[in-house]
Formats: sequence, structure tokens, C-alpha cells
Amino acid sequence: MNIFYNKEGVGDIFLISLQPVNQANFTYEKKDDVVKIVNSETGETAGFNLYNASNYVSFTVTKGLVDLTEELVAKLNEIINSHGFTDQLTADLSPKFVVGYVKEKEKHPQADKLSVCKVDVGTETLQIVCGAPNVDAGQKVVVAKIGAVMPSGLVIQPAELRGISSQGMICSARELGLPNAPEKKGILVLEDTYTVGTEFKY
Repeated sequence: MNIFYNKEGVGDIFLISLQPVNQANFTYEKKDDVVKIVNSETGETAGFNLYNASNYVSFTVTKGLVDLTEELVAKLNEIINSHGFTDQLTADLSPKFVVGYVKEKEKHPQADKLSVCKVDVGTETLQIVCGAPNVDAGQKVVVAKIGAVMPSGLVIQPAELRGISSQGMICSARELGLPNAPEKKGILVLEDTYTVGTEFKY
């Protein structure tokens, strides 16, 4: 679950995203200030819009991603239920940008410029397809896990690249919006002092 807010661009609205949905394939139900968005193909709840959000919850962000907390999720559930919906929001509050260790790197069987990597992120090993020319086994890297929101606004989703599944992204300094990021294409390789599985703060 991700929550976006942009008062200047959109208005005083919480955009609560639970899953990606094609704009041509959704329906919605509005009850006062709460709108439920449903994937019309699957029947699953894709998200909610909460109008006049500042009247319901306290937050500091004026534009961008809203920090999720247990308290905020509980408050949103209270608001949604009080407006006649029975849904219960749940959120994975674990870090979405973490230090990973590239255990294996193999050439993609269908693409010369892609590599298939097995990356240890502490709690699990992810298969990630990477196009960076400098990625290699033995490196510590920054991994954007599923659900991570990049500075560009891109939400990381499970993907399939040339027939190979990819469960995250190995990030470059530029993709992370780090100052003085090199122009040359390539991932950010971390020093060995970083601990695998810990949150990467930037």
C-alpha cells in the first residue's frame, strides 16, 4: 500500500493505492468523502481516495509519498469503515530500499545487455533482472523492493523481462536522486561496511 498527496496539483486528497489498475478497467463507489476503486476485471479493491484528507488525519507532507505508520493505517481503517465500507487496509511497514548482496550473476538467455542476478536482501534472496553494465557478483548494492516508490514516482512492481521474472530493482545513484550522481550508466556499488538487509536511507 502506498499513499500519495499533492495538494497543489490534485487537491486535499489522499490517493491510497493498493494495486496497479488500468484506467479502462476500474469502477468506483463514492460515500461522502471516501471513494472505493475496484478492479473491474478481478473484483479486487485497487485503492481509495479520501477527500478533505486534512480534516481527518494529521500529516506533514505537502507533495509526494506519505509515510506509513501503524497509527495512520488504523485511522484510515476507522475512516473507511465509518463511511460504510467493510475493507481493512494492511500495510507492509518494512523498509523498501535495502542493502543487498549480489550472490550470483548470469547472462540473460534472451538479451545480451541484461543480467539475471540473485540478490540477498537479508530476509530472502530475490531474482532481479538488471541492465547495468557494471553489476557483478560479490557487490553490495541498493535494492528497491516490490512496492518501493522511486523519486521519479515509479512504483516498483513484479515484472517479466524477456521471459525472466524480476522481483525488484538494483538502483543507480541517479535513480535514487543522490547528489553528484555520475552521468555514466551503472548501479551504485556500496562499500563493504554496509550490512545486508538494513535500510538504505538517502
